[in-house]
Order: sequence, then structure tokens, then C-alpha cells
Amino acid sequence: MTRLYYRPILRFGELPTPDSFPLAGGLCWFERAIVLDRTGGRRRIPAGDLPEDVLARLTTPRASICGLDMRRPQVMGILNVTPDSFSDGGLFDKPEMAIAHARAMQAEGASIIDIGGESTRPGAGVVSVEAEIGRTAPVISAIREGSDVPISIDTRKAAVGQAAVAAGATMINDVAAFTYDPALLDVAAQAGTPVCIMHAQGTPETMQADPRYDDVLLDIYDFLEERVAAAEAAGVPRDRIVVDPGIGFGKTLEHNLTILRGIAVFHGLGCPILLGASRKRFIGTIGGGADAGDRLGGSVAVALWGARQGVQILRVHDIFATKQALDLEWAIGGAAMT
Repeated sequence: MTRLYYRPILRFGELPTPDSFPLAGGLCWFERAIVLDRTGGRRRIPAGDLPEDVLARLTTPRASICGLDMRRPQVMGILNVTPDSFSDGGLFDKPEMAIAHARAMQAEGASIIDIGGESTRPGAGVVSVEAEIGRTAPVISAIREGSDVPISIDTRKAAVGQAAVAAGATMINDVAAFTYDPALLDVAAQAGTPVCIMHAQGTPETMQADPRYDDVLLDIYDFLEERVAAAEAAGVPRDRIVVDPGIGFGKTLEHNLTILRGIAVFHGLGCPILLGASRKRFIGTIGGGADAGDRLGGSVAVALWGARQGVQILRVHDIFATKQALDLEWAIGGAAMT
């Protein structure tokens, strides 16, 4: 039997119709959905005709993550304490600079800080466990001393995750979906922290060589579904799992655009969605901006698109501009819902 996938056709900022359903407890809603399959079939159906289990996963409010309300988008600030990240490598690799930047991002509106000590840009190599802990754990500890802001550790390694949690991290974000070091899932399960499961094809060293998919949207859906099941089996409940389709991680420009157009399909997993597209190369290719720092407008545009598609967490470099745009979008669109 051909497997079917369902993407809600989402709307925001208008009065819902009598035949519509709310998405995941937020302000987005849908009255129709697109049915997809691997033969290339596409057809629209009324939302009320969706299978009961699918409709339940689409409409059930998401539990809070690190105390953050998933009914509206939350801004995750990026803090790379590395010398070689693609956008801000070397800017915050000194502890005092990293701590100051974390505080500045929180003041600008970041509701969670994501700290990484190993670059995962295309072509980046592996950093030793000792070096990665040395870069991240002291910064997490220092931030925690003066703030209760949620902190996510961006790592693929169990020992790094363990040290980060001990230092005060409250979430584990793994670009390898806990396949690089499966013991990292045990760290999360034992600590009771939420996790973010991201899709990547290949490793940072090789992922952009020649990425290929049978169907990029559905291949990623199947991968994330399998990894969510693996996390549950390891003791991490679904209500503590976030999924990320991995924009730019083993994807061409057209792959990235296809994911963004169809990102609402991932709501069918019943987990909050994280979107990390900030300053990435495809934004400069389409909109101009050879330097990553020149991609602010495009990054905000992609973030707003994600928000209108019900994405719950937006991982960005430019906190103030993104938060300002979201606040205006919600003030205008939310007012229409009252």
C-alpha cells in the first residue's frame, strides 16, 4: 500500500472558518490539507477528512520546551564559541566575549541561547571532546550564574552534552540526530532535557559534495520519524522532542526551497519544529549578499515564512530584527483573530 503524507495548508491573521482546525494550539489554522505520496501524487482534501490520528497530531497543543510557550514562535539566539563557524567564527571564541554576546542577545529578545563549540559548516572537521568541552562548559556556567535563560548545547558528542548539562544547559541540539554518538540520547534521557533532532545528509566534511534524494521532503520526514521513535525508545518522551529539517545540511538550493515550501508537513510528527536558515548561503544566492553578514533581510523573510507555517522555534543570528518582525506580525495578525 502506498504510504500517504499530509501537509496542512496553513493560514494566519484571518478569521478561521467554521470548517477549520487550529494548528498545535497556536494562531495558525487550516481547513484543507494536501495529500502527498512517493509516486508524485498531490491532491487537496478537507481537513475534516484527515485520518483521526493525523488530525490529532496536527491539532494537539505542543507542550512547553524549556518552559517556553510553543503557541507562538520563540527566537533561539546562536552563540558559536568557535574560531571557524561560517558567519561569526572567531567573534565569540573568547569566554568574556561569548558571555557578553549571550547577555546582549537575551536583552534583544532571545528566549533561548544555543551554544556550539564545533563548527558544522560545510567542510568543517571534527573537534576533540576536550576542546569542545573547554569552549562550551565554562561559558554555559558563567551565563547560568547570572541568568535563568534556557541554554541549548549544540553538540554531537555524549561527553560534551554531559558536561554542558552539568554546567547548566537545559536542552541538547544534535545536528546528527543522535546517530554520531547514540550515548548522547542516554544523557538527555537521564537528565530529563528536551532534545532537537536535526536531519543532515552526510557529515559536515562531505555533506555538500553532491546531495541527492528520491523526494527530499518525504525522505526527511521518514528520517525524522525514525529518529523520534529512537529517542522515545531511549527514554525521551515525544513531548520533549523538537525536529529540525536541517536547511543547508546536505541540501542544494532547490532542496532548501522545497523544504521551506512544504515545511508544514513536519507538524504531522507531533513535535515542535525548529527552523535554522539564518544567513545561509542560499539566501545570498537568491537575494544577494556574498558575505553572510549581508543576509539580514533574507534571513528575516525566511523566519517570517516559517512563523506563518507554524514553526515554533527560529534559530537566528540577528535577534532584534527577527524579534521585531515577529512582534509586528503577531500584533497585526493576532488582532485579526480576536
